[in-house]
Amino acid sequence: MKQTITKNFLLLVLALAIVFAFAMRATIFQQPAAQTAKPAEKPSPDFAAYWFAGKAELNHYKLQQAQYGVLNPGEAVLIFVTEDFRTDTQVKSESEPGSRTTSRANAVPVLKTNISRTFVTGIYDYSLFTSVFTPINNPSFPNTLKVSTSAQEWCGHSYLQVNYQNSGYRVVGKSYFEKEVNEDYVVEKAILEDELWNRIRINPDKLPTGDIRLIPGTASARLRHKTLEPLAATAKLDDYEGVLFPGKFLKSYTVQYPTDDRTLMIVFERAFPHRIVGWEETYPSKDALLTSRAVLTKTIQNDYWNHNQPADSTLRAELMK
Repeated sequence: MKQTITKNFLLLVLALAIVFAFAMRATIFQQPAAQTAKPAEKPSPDFAAYWFAGKAELNHYKLQQAQYGVLNPGEAVLIFVTEDFRTDTQVKSESEPGSRTTSRANAVPVLKTNISRTFVTGIYDYSLFTSVFTPINNPSFPNTLKVSTSAQEWCGHSYLQVNYQNSGYRVVGKSYFEKEVNEDYVVEKAILEDELWNRIRINPDKLPTGDIRLIPGTASARLRHKTLEPLAATAKLDDYEGVLFPGKFLKSYTVQYPTDDRTLMIVFERAFPHRIVGWEETYPSKDALLTSRAVLTKTIQNDYWNHNQPADSTLRAELMK
């Protein structure tokens, strides 16, 4: 026995060392991964009470939308809601809260913007729908993860999707129009214009100001048949002094694109929850410099996904007043 121990002394010492290392979590296999997610910042009590109460905020706007060199009447609906969003596949996590599935493990809370714009041009309709998914105060995922926009009108329809990928954004598009029929390209990382709505709702004090670079809005790009790319812009945050939008103690966030001859202004309430009371977008349409404008008419909070029966049309009538 003594002879056996002597012959295998080094092996025994090595085995004991490995066992000790695992016990102390000291091996390279046991070390915390370099990319371990950092904990998200805890939202304020007011933010949590408003945004995690199981309801969405629904806003209806009277819209005047520039297209074909004129302003066209329509309406817009702006929806904000929180949900758990997968960072790997960049889709909504549909696993039950508390489950240990891959879906839930790879999910982070996001604030989602849905913007629906509908308007009429002469005899036919236009409909645009944009969704934006922005993680809420998560240092491991500081960038908006995804934007998608679809556009439908009587000539045809198109779809554009932007995904955060490898420290940049991949843009994929399909369209009825020849020049946009099959798009697939990558742009460098920059702030997305489409995420500004979420940034206002999360914390308007952190909006970027001064000389910045932005990727213009996807709906505007589709209406004007523009390729997405980061552009130089100037942004400023001011008190709103006008009278076109409802409410008191309003702020305005204005973005100017000097190389694109385009300006966007979003007007919102200074106090939490920083409700967006309207916006203006100015750019050339045919030979005219026109300003599209959306003015808030109604806001309600509602778990709209549970109200999809004919009897629930009364809720729609309330919103669309």
